[in-house]
Amino acid sequence: MNRSQSIEALLRKARESFGHLRQAYETSLHFKVVSNDLKVDIKNIFENLRSCLDYMAHDIFEYTYPGKNPPKPLYFPIRQSLPDFDAVINKDFSSLKASHRPVYDFLESIQPYHNPWLSQFNDLNNNNKHQDLVEQARTETQEVKVSSPSGSISWHRPGVTFGNGVSVMGVPIDPRTQMPVPNDMVRTEVTIWIDFKFKANGQSVLPFIEKSIESVEHIYTELDKYI
Repeated sequence: MNRSQSIEALLRKARESFGHLRQAYETSLHFKVVSNDLKVDIKNIFENLRSCLDYMAHDIFEYTYPGKNPPKPLYFPIRQSLPDFDAVINKDFSSLKASHRPVYDFLESIQPYHNPWLSQFNDLNNNNKHQDLVEQARTETQEVKVSSPSGSISWHRPGVTFGNGVSVMGVPIDPRTQMPVPNDMVRTEVTIWIDFKFKANGQSVLPFIEKSIESVEHIYTELDKYI
């Protein structure tokens, strides 16, 4: 790829930023709010990853049409259906399917109707164009675990709701508290899981950032085999 050095530099930067982000993220969970500085770091990671994809789009065009000027603007193709994908390919890379089928096949294989990640990633980037910072929503999930020498049962709150007359491992559940009544038969543990999720796509912040970096790296590696 003609822009390989730029793409690899952006990917390294995204990886480095993600390493620092992990540490700061734990502090945000403790204070129950994402700082503006952290939001900027997250926003920059996604902008760098999007730039990688658009650099690849320009390399695909130059590979397909050596010496010709690309259309403006030219973006990495992301569409929700095969007809829409073919439409943008015919518009921006009209001879790609006929002349460079492996590249076309790979691009088609990663579209949102095959892999929802690309659509979620694109929605998040589009959302950033209309606001200053990436927004997150804080969520809490409680895991209740009831255990005895014979085994254990667990469930999440909110999620599972028990009505009257329900027992777990022989212990009645109080429908008011949704917990086992006080007893000396089993041990009850409650673990609180705290997370931040992107409002734009409902994905947990850290896992989705890591997946996005890995996915863009994969796209780059696969296209580099052909271009």
